Amino acid sequence: MTTFKTIGKSEPRRDLPEKLTGEAKYTADVQLPGMLFGKILRSPHPHARILSINVDAARNLPGVRAVVTPFDAPKGQVAPDMPILDTEARYVGDEVAAVAADDEDLAEAALSLIEVKYEQLPFVTDAVEAIKPDAPQTRPGGNLVGGKPLTLIRGSVEEGFAQADRIFEETYSTPAQAGAALEPRAAVASWDGDNLTVWKSTRGVHADQLALSLALDVPRGNIRVMGQNMGAGYGTKDETRLGAITAVLAQRAGRPVKIELTRQEEFVAGRHRHGTTTTVRMGVKNDGTVTAVHATTIMDTGAYLSSGPGVIRRAGQGALYLYRCANVQYDGYLTYTNTPSGGSYRALGAPQGHFALESLADTISEALGIDPLEFRLKNHVGLEGQPGERVTPANEVLDTQPVEGGVPFSSNGLRECLQRGSEAIDWGQPSERPESGNLRRGKGMGMFIYRGGAGGRSIARMRLESDGSLRLLTGLMDVGEGSLTVMPQIAAEELGVGYGQVLVTFGDSETTPEAPLTAGSTATFSTGTATKEAARQLKARIIEVVAPLLDTEPSNLQITDDGVEHIQYPERSVSFAQIAESVGEIEVEAAISPGSRDHVINSFGAHFAEVEVDTDTGQVRVLRYIAAHDSGRILNPKLAINQVEGGVSQMLGFTLSEQMLTDPRNGVTLNASFLEHKSPTVQDFPEMQVLFADVVDPVGPFGAKALGEPPSIGVAPAVANAIYNAIGVRIRDLPLTPDRVLNEIEAQRGDSQ
Repeated sequence: MTTFKTIGKSEPRRDLPEKLTGEAKYTADVQLPGMLFGKILRSPHPHARILSINVDAARNLPGVRAVVTPFDAPKGQVAPDMPILDTEARYVGDEVAAVAADDEDLAEAALSLIEVKYEQLPFVTDAVEAIKPDAPQTRPGGNLVGGKPLTLIRGSVEEGFAQADRIFEETYSTPAQAGAALEPRAAVASWDGDNLTVWKSTRGVHADQLALSLALDVPRGNIRVMGQNMGAGYGTKDETRLGAITAVLAQRAGRPVKIELTRQEEFVAGRHRHGTTTTVRMGVKNDGTVTAVHATTIMDTGAYLSSGPGVIRRAGQGALYLYRCANVQYDGYLTYTNTPSGGSYRALGAPQGHFALESLADTISEALGIDPLEFRLKNHVGLEGQPGERVTPANEVLDTQPVEGGVPFSSNGLRECLQRGSEAIDWGQPSERPESGNLRRGKGMGMFIYRGGAGGRSIARMRLESDGSLRLLTGLMDVGEGSLTVMPQIAAEELGVGYGQVLVTFGDSETTPEAPLTAGSTATFSTGTATKEAARQLKARIIEVVAPLLDTEPSNLQITDDGVEHIQYPERSVSFAQIAESVGEIEVEAAISPGSRDHVINSFGAHFAEVEVDTDTGQVRVLRYIAAHDSGRILNPKLAINQVEGGVSQMLGFTLSEQMLTDPRNGVTLNASFLEHKSPTVQDFPEMQVLFADVVDPVGPFGAKALGEPPSIGVAPAVANAIYNAIGVRIRDLPLTPDRVLNEIEAQRGDSQ
């Protein structure tokens, strides 16, 4: 068994002391001399052409320092379908103009003085309606992004259904869900001549630097982006116009500007989980063997594309790859509507797709008289991957979201997750009888697959500094998942020093090397691999320069917490400070393009829930929850458990109570506050047990795979299936609110009479 110095240990979070004491600084805490405060004027209409804007009264208000409108804003694009400001408003809350003033109240007053003439246009708020031929057009190219669905095929579903003894088909829906992060979005911008510095809530300072450069037509080297601590990310905080608008106001005012969204703006103008309607059709033999899977998802991307193409793709991965099947097809319809935009939200479409797939799996199991666990054990994809032939050329890196067959996984602990999770929840044993006659208890489950973490090209830099410190530099952002802790663990392990010996610099585009977004559960795998390689190089370089100092061969030396020593004669040693004093700073850099040419790298899991349903009130209480995960070797157990518990708790809201409501008559968001957007509290969280499969991935750094997003995927199907087990009612539309539960119970009673 491999013995590690820091890997596998619950090293304390680097950022925890500052956050607990209130010393941690967030973007809203940035204070600069002469700083102004910005506010954004938002559209009252779901779809309108802006004919004119009169800002004279606002501009003449004492204390107002800058105004920007779509008629005088820079012409660059924040995203392919999003200019900095547009003359067409596409949802209630869309940005129309912005002001900067001496204080927030004054800026708010200035907004009330701006006169806008609108030409109201036809609008559509429902994605299913939006793809109909006679629907109002949100854009000149139509409402369907790309003009056609995303279609992915392995084998032939026609042949697969022809082989089936029975065919099942059901339709499920999921609502838009707000991230509801404690920290609202914020940005601060300051110019020094032609040089721009931006502090903002972000997943990637280098990605933001590039986006601002393109939008503002400013050389990338003239822009510095700094990411502060983040009060929860969930994926969406860098997908808005906020940074660009703040920068334009600061440039015009000649002074720094801060814009912090209100809670209502955060709900409406931020980004949320995409609403979906998914139909799954599955063919099976009488013995339960799956012969064909065809899933179709209509996804509402709202007014802007944002990360929609990635989300619609990931919504189909469960249908394409979770069940061993030669014949599968997925059709994804990404659709514009005149509603607030969807965006990157933890697990990017996988919760929506798996809810439909795993609910139908239970329906099929019951119809065939097979236990749901046995159905999954019989049909889940194995280590060998899917049947079929490899399409990717042998010398190319394999997609972590494959369609093709004929390629094995690097590791696959799904079966262990199913077995251990079912044992923990006493699967097959009836739930205890509740005390009250109107209460019913049941158990449910759901399994899942998710990309394993290989992301974009990553660079890590390691340095022995002049004072003898060891420092890791990466452009990565810690968005709350703990990479600020895990990366120095990886570096320290490879170097052979203690965790506390490695200092870290993150999230500054000027002082760190290029790094991808902290997104797609890629940070540990991609940047972690680069970090491991940089640490290896630094270790080799240090030993190389020390060998002459100690008059020995490099093979005789080893690194310790304090420096370098001779393996046989430890008294012959030199400290890191002495090395730096003798040879100067030592710096190395490692760049890697992560992935595998031989294996698909995926994470897996199985979730189990026990619920209690009150048939008089429709209330659902989750009593116990078991989350079993295959994420390879767990580098920091406590952080990993926290990740799983947080993901499950978050998605209990998605499953039971949370939804963004849009009035179809006028496009207004009806519940843009914590009072009306019903997020669960600590009182709603069940007893939870987290299990990790005994799996070491041969490709990931020290055997690790993705963990950040997978905990979000299994919650909805596990709870929905448990509710069915309790009361015999299948609810196909989330959230599973008391009124929906009662309505289905009443409908069932009516059908039985």
